[in-house]
Amino acid sequence: MMNQQKVNYLNVTSVHLFKERWDTNKIDHHTDKYDSDKLIVRRGQSFYIQIDFNRPYDPRRDLFRVEYVIGRYPQENKGTYVPVPVVSELQRGKWGAKVVTREDRSVRLSIQSSPKCIVGKFRMYVAVWTPYGIIRTSRNPETDTYILFNPWCEEDAVYLDDDKEREEYVLNDIGVIFYGDFNNIKSRSWSYGQFEDGILDACLYMMDRAQMDLSGRGNPIKVSRVGSAMVNSKDDEGVLVGSWDNIYAYGVPPSAWTGSIDILLEYQSSKNPVRYGQCWVFAGVFNTFLRCLGIPARVVTNYFSAHDNDANLQMDIFLEEDGNVNSKLTKDSVWNYHCWNEAWMTRPDLPVGFGGWQAVDSTPQENSDGMYRCGPASVQAIKHGHVCFQFDAPFVYAEVNSDLVYITAKKDGTHVVEAVDTTHIGKLIVTKQIGGDGMKDITDTYKFQEGQTEERLALETALMYGVKKPLNTEGVIKPKSDVVMDFEVENVVLGKDFKVNITFQNNSPNSHAISAYLSGNITFYTGVSKEEFKKETFDVTLEPFSIKKEEVLVRAGEYMGHLLEQASLQFFVTARVDKTGDILAKQKSTVLTIPKVNIKVRGPKIVGSDMVVTVEFTNPLKETLQNVWIHLDGPGVIKPKRKLFREIQPNSTVQWEEVSRPWVSGHRKLIASMTSDSLRHVYGELDLQIQRQPSM
Repeated sequence: MMNQQKVNYLNVTSVHLFKERWDTNKIDHHTDKYDSDKLIVRRGQSFYIQIDFNRPYDPRRDLFRVEYVIGRYPQENKGTYVPVPVVSELQRGKWGAKVVTREDRSVRLSIQSSPKCIVGKFRMYVAVWTPYGIIRTSRNPETDTYILFNPWCEEDAVYLDDDKEREEYVLNDIGVIFYGDFNNIKSRSWSYGQFEDGILDACLYMMDRAQMDLSGRGNPIKVSRVGSAMVNSKDDEGVLVGSWDNIYAYGVPPSAWTGSIDILLEYQSSKNPVRYGQCWVFAGVFNTFLRCLGIPARVVTNYFSAHDNDANLQMDIFLEEDGNVNSKLTKDSVWNYHCWNEAWMTRPDLPVGFGGWQAVDSTPQENSDGMYRCGPASVQAIKHGHVCFQFDAPFVYAEVNSDLVYITAKKDGTHVVEAVDTTHIGKLIVTKQIGGDGMKDITDTYKFQEGQTEERLALETALMYGVKKPLNTEGVIKPKSDVVMDFEVENVVLGKDFKVNITFQNNSPNSHAISAYLSGNITFYTGVSKEEFKKETFDVTLEPFSIKKEEVLVRAGEYMGHLLEQASLQFFVTARVDKTGDILAKQKSTVLTIPKVNIKVRGPKIVGSDMVVTVEFTNPLKETLQNVWIHLDGPGVIKPKRKLFREIQPNSTVQWEEVSRPWVSGHRKLIASMTSDSLRHVYGELDLQIQRQPSM
């Protein structure tokens, strides 16, 4: 009799997870794009599994449950051990398993996770009650289940209610990052590749590497904050080493990356920080991390971004008496542009109204609570000047709202405020538009328009909360001079000569003698000036009420030898009106027009079919390019690749062919970059429509 009984207790023979790309689990959870053979679901939403037993399941006498476990020391109160009860009806917001069908010896369950549960990779077990105690299935990696944030679920903190926005900010794996200069905006595509093989594990590895507490991994505020610290390698051996010195030995120059895939996979396999990144690379990788885990995210670019070393809302530009910038005294820098990210989430830790987009920045510029990280700071709070709310709001506020103050440092040691420009900083804040490659202006989400009462109020609120403004610069404006000066820089094509045209206008009945000079500097996009390549002085005599034009020729040879990563040419023109002693000063920068990489394809553009990708580059310069690396990338179409050409002679063309076999259908992109010792930031891209495999 005993034997009969023993044989008869319920025993699990196998577990099926329905984890193929075409299974409803992956389609309903919007995880069918992940290149993974594991089950990936989003929290707070139900999914199906099937358990096969050794005999039919009888709910009256058999008792079993499913269990999910994460981490080394699973504990129920920490959410790292989750026993899922079998219930008659699933309840919103709670873990539960409901028997949907029973057939022969199989039971099909609908399982629902809590919308607040930990995000990560869980191990799964089935536990059965028997006369001999509880018997669990043995560890089986095939049943491991990834649980992600769920922007489709109303109870999830990252819920986003617009389908087009979810499509863009969660599911789009190719983006556009804007750079360049406010007067010459440039854009480049970036392959986020959040669904590529191995990327999800690499993103989870970043949290492990940060030794982030598992119980905090269900909270997007904490996850985005840890992410912002881990994308840069400062103080935590994070993903990317930042470098702004134009020397990139033993690494890849920041401008050469075409996307995040290579960077994240290399980080995970080598366990060492990857060289090198600058702000758009940090932002691109951080965006991959957020989207991959299911947090809606976008990359934003702020033109004329204040890098305010003391968050005092004032960028002090010190000038010598002759109008040249005094680099010893000028500590603050204005970046031509700076990229950071926004992540979408509720902020239950802040007053109502401050949820939604949060600024998070992983470029290592400022310490926050002892680590290089920034955010999440509520964009809405920044707009209204409520910078008292965590995290790092004063810093972001200063990046978009500082005043530029020009101060002359006289030889006798005194400082005179020459001019205050309240509109230069945070001129334009943009992100990629939804569903297209164009630019969307989001400046008004960060600030009210200059000069509106709301803008003054927001500033006063920020000052009240301790963002300091040392000089009272209101009303400092000097009396207008008789003479007005302006200048224009012609469109500059790399390797060609160009002119700078300066105009003087005398608005008085007196004639004036003017001594002026033009200084041309190569500046980095961070506003740091590296090298003066042009200096020209000239005198001008102005008749009463007249206009006079001067032109200065800049030869290619004068600037070509000094170029930097993403260099722009910055010009200062300073003039002194002899009679009155008035100083006229203006600065403008211009970005070089750079050649492109061409990409062509031939052959069928069909999933699973071979097509040939050709990358071409022609050297437009009068010099030979040395050590030329070409990078090629396109998520779903080709794995990231690179090729070295030792040199390319002037006016000659190199070609590189690769066979690719696309695995994702729909609108795709190929992205290429070229980097060499003397020329960088050369890109190309090609839009593709990949057809599905014809069905048999």
